[in-house]
Amino acid sequence: MQADSYPTSDAAAASSAAPGNAGPDALHARFAALRSALQTEVIGQPALVDRLLIALLADGHLLVEGAPGLAKTTAIKALAARIEADFHRVQFTPDLLPADLTGTDVLRPQTGVFEFEPGPLFHNLVLADEINRAPAKVQSALLEAMAERQVTIGRRSWALPKLFLVMATQNPIEQEGTFPLPEAQLDRFLLHVPVRYPAAGAERAILQLARRRAREELVPHAQPERLLGQQDIVAAREEVLDLHMADGLEEYIVQLVLATRDPRPWAPKLRERIAWGASPRASIALERCARAAAWLAGRDYVLPEDIQTLAPDVLRHRVLLGYEAEAEGLRVDDVVQQLLERVPLP
Repeated sequence: MQADSYPTSDAAAASSAAPGNAGPDALHARFAALRSALQTEVIGQPALVDRLLIALLADGHLLVEGAPGLAKTTAIKALAARIEADFHRVQFTPDLLPADLTGTDVLRPQTGVFEFEPGPLFHNLVLADEINRAPAKVQSALLEAMAERQVTIGRRSWALPKLFLVMATQNPIEQEGTFPLPEAQLDRFLLHVPVRYPAAGAERAILQLARRRAREELVPHAQPERLLGQQDIVAAREEVLDLHMADGLEEYIVQLVLATRDPRPWAPKLRERIAWGASPRASIALERCARAAAWLAGRDYVLPEDIQTLAPDVLRHRVLLGYEAEAEGLRVDDVVQQLLERVPLP
């Protein structure tokens, strides 16, 4: 079934509003400026900013887990304000329906014809706040859209924007009344990023930023400058795919992922503690993310450190531990760290 296209917004549709295409050096400079701008608003969370940019470059989605008030919403709103993209936040609740995300056919009394009214998913950047608060049907509607880049209403399918990034959040506390995401659905997320409390110095800077924003709300102020257009993002993605990755590093990625399925050649004791290893989607995600990280660092080649730094975020939600590991208090991060220490570099 061929999907119909649907315009998302004036901002997303008007390419004339974009800063425009740039050469490789200028393009990288714009991403560097974007990172700096985000870090001035998302204080004390440099890893979250980097992972958000990596997901943007790798054309994937994020699952962010952290306590309330740790700038998760601020991060994606700040990103949307500085690129050619529109943003929508959806608060997931137990009474949410799939149509509240995808949209639905609405009868127009004037014409007697049903017309499709698009839902929040027809935006470039979508924040799915507390995704585990919504029932399985709603989660499935979101994850289908993430995987297929389209939504289906009745017999028709509607294509989502080419620039489409979902950042879903989970609260690690207050698990009562939640609907945990099944492991097969978690696999659809490119990265699973934990967000922790900021250091004391960063928290003081947050106080100063909050005070400055409170003053700005009292008087009119200019909107943030858009630093990237959608054409720039597409061009950057092409550069990321063209980055050099040595054959040995590709083999290293494969061996790391294979080790989550059968760790006996490197860590025999982990064999009874891993119930289910990562799928080939993990290999693809790790390769794309390592390339994006290298490009953000200003290199045209991938280093082993790019792979090792991102491996926990790529594998954290794709490896399922057994009862023995849980009884011993072993976490997935511990398992991934052991594999990183024992699987040899090429």
